Amino acid sequence: MATTSSDQMQRRSISITFIVVGFFILVLGGWLYWYLQREAPKPQGPVLTGEARAYIRAGSLKLSGVEMKATKSYMSQRLVEITGKIANAGQRNLKQVDLNCVFYDPYGQLVLRDRVSIVKQRAGGLKAGETKPFRLAFDTLPESWNRQMPQLVIAQIVFE
Repeated sequence: MATTSSDQMQRRSISITFIVVGFFILVLGGWLYWYLQREAPKPQGPVLTGEARAYIRAGSLKLSGVEMKATKSYMSQRLVEITGKIANAGQRNLKQVDLNCVFYDPYGQLVLRDRVSIVKQRAGGLKAGETKPFRLAFDTLPESWNRQMPQLVIAQIVFE
């Protein structure tokens, strides 16, 4: 009788082992399937046209006086503000200029890319030879952000 009881316990422990191993294989397989099927992040909105790239390369659009400061909002939430000026040193009037603000973690890994407009048509656009101030406010930055100035990259220019 003792051998039968010990055989049953051994079979039971083997079947539990198979169930646990099967569960982990199933979870790992599901994660691997999800990882391989996910799509690469797509750029936000339209990309720079060749005409816009040439305008930037010619030095026609310049950011200056760019500063960053962090404050606490009235709800004890961190508010990060980036202020500066954008100058249109070119010969064309602009309806809209968008920036990609790229935030990194301390290891240089991308944690957030946020596209924002610093020139808008409804605010009068940006005429040739004109300089305007801009202000960008961020209140939902990831905790892993390295607290450094984000990379500011011109993402789109819409000409008049």
